[in-house]
Amino acid sequence: MTDVRNTAVEVAVEGELKLLDPEVRRSPELLGSLLHPEFHEFGASGRRWDRASTVSRLPAQTDPADRYAVTSGFKGVQLAPDVVHLVFDTECNGRHAHRSSLWRRTDDGWQLYFHQGTPFSAEGE
Repeated sequence: MTDVRNTAVEVAVEGELKLLDPEVRRSPELLGSLLHPEFHEFGASGRRWDRASTVSRLPAQTDPADRYAVTSGFKGVQLAPDVVHLVFDTECNGRHAHRSSLWRRTDDGWQLYFHQGTPFSAEGE
């Protein structure tokens, strides 16, 4: 995957960073505005989430003292006029995950349609 610099990819990266912001994660309204109505996720925990479960779970689980996850290696490609694919890594509290996301442009702007997190060991990289 190439590191494409275009407006759609940049907007998707901005959206991912917002989703990692504890303030956004604590707000059902802010969180919901970034998630596509058909959003689904295969989490690094192995669980499957949909939009409704994510909007109800994350605000309740996000502590005001939480910090941002550390991100690295963002790469993106615009697959179609209204679809962007991103890959990147995160580290939070010693847990590492490879991440893959699909963002879709809607009438409400770019929204996260699909996300997958896969845990990995930093020693193995």
